[in-house]
Amino acid sequence: MVGPQDANPPTGGTRPMQTVSAPRSNYPARQMLRKLVQGESPPTAPMSLVDRLAGSPYANPTIQVGGVDANARKTLDFALNLAESMFRYGAGALEVETSIIAVTASLGLRNIEVDITNQSVVINYAPRDRTPITVMRVVRSWTNNYAGLSLVHQLVTEIIDGDMARGEAANRLAEITTSPKPYAKWMVTTAVGIFGAVIVAIIGGGMTASAVAFGSSILVSLLTRQLGRWRVPEFFTTAAGSAVVTFIALLCWWATMPISPGLVIAGGILLLLPSGRLVSAVQDAINGYPVTAAGRLLSAFLTFGAVVAGIAVGLVAGVLLGLPRLDVTDDSSPVYNFWLVTLFVLIAGAMIALIEQSKASLLLPTGLVAVLGYFVFTLAVTVGIGTRLAPAVAAVIIGFAARVVALRLNSPQLVVAVPAVLYLLPGLLIFKAMYIFTIESTGSLNGPLGIFNALTVILAIAGGVVLGDNLANPITRGLGANERRRGRRR
Repeated sequence: MVGPQDANPPTGGTRPMQTVSAPRSNYPARQMLRKLVQGESPPTAPMSLVDRLAGSPYANPTIQVGGVDANARKTLDFALNLAESMFRYGAGALEVETSIIAVTASLGLRNIEVDITNQSVVINYAPRDRTPITVMRVVRSWTNNYAGLSLVHQLVTEIIDGDMARGEAANRLAEITTSPKPYAKWMVTTAVGIFGAVIVAIIGGGMTASAVAFGSSILVSLLTRQLGRWRVPEFFTTAAGSAVVTFIALLCWWATMPISPGLVIAGGILLLLPSGRLVSAVQDAINGYPVTAAGRLLSAFLTFGAVVAGIAVGLVAGVLLGLPRLDVTDDSSPVYNFWLVTLFVLIAGAMIALIEQSKASLLLPTGLVAVLGYFVFTLAVTVGIGTRLAPAVAAVIIGFAARVVALRLNSPQLVVAVPAVLYLLPGLLIFKAMYIFTIESTGSLNGPLGIFNALTVILAIAGGVVLGDNLANPITRGLGANERRRGRRR
């Protein structure tokens, strides 16, 4: 027997290995080091598609349980019709994608992939151990109908709240797409004239200049509408409109009317500029849709090129008729006091909302958001930011306020932001640059440089609207219609 005293092996034998535990005092240091050098979540884990809804008005949708919808194709067709309607009414790619994801998830389809380009929407449904279904829709036409876009937005919130089945939702969507626009054509034409008149007053024109702008804007509206009926491409329609505005302003000035042609032309071409398309394009580029953004930017730049080409045609026509040359170096000074100009800004925002066929409850709020932007613009110019950067600063505030106001009124941000920001576009700068480029024999570099500066300001305004939208995102997560209803039920 081996007693306790003989427990140790003899000298020269093999000793068993003993585990020496680290002192407990080193454990916090090792944990801190591990947190510093190791990620807290797997970096290669795929993002759930529903996670794309985070930060959108459709976050946390009500998702059906109890299996996949047996009529998956009908759900996919409804989602395509919804996406097509939103694209036709001017929605951005991110809003269209989040709407598709939210609706399909709420109606029971989980394994969905969405691919959006400039004119097409592709939805792939690939359930496990089943034959996948892929559907595609191409959007070939666009229209001004912000009221319809607001109704579609409200429809989506009701679907993801779980209060509406697919059949009822499809009937509602068909009703939205077939309903007439809120305002008659004569109302829109009148609003175009009023907008042209007040814009001229805002940038420094008198009553006579506003009257000329009123008449020329209405004439251009009727002309472009008729050309649209004849299926004339948008490029030539826009060029014809800007040429008519330019030529009328030059004729009135040649007839010794007390007007500044540049101001009249600047007021007339603002409606022809692709402001909504530029905002959507910048938003798509920032949100990770390069193909869609590239297509919209190309379309917007072509429209911008049509505007400047029309101005050039009007200027050349005036020179051929013997009209005297203009002095475009003089800067216009305000004719009206600050508060009267503020009233004009309010009217301009409301008129653009009417022209874009926004619902009636959004007309006054849109004008008030425009007024807020004008206050910020005036303050920025006063503190010395400059007339080139001040519009972008004002656009940030407009984008911020537009998201808050629009979501409270069950509408997407775009329907408030685009009309409210339009008066900031540099129409006068565009005209001056084109005059120097087309007519002046000297300063050939100043013309292209002026066009580049104007385009830079326009892109900065569009970027400011998108930045304001993103800045307002954290404080508007509970403003969606579905979130408010859930709050009331709780």
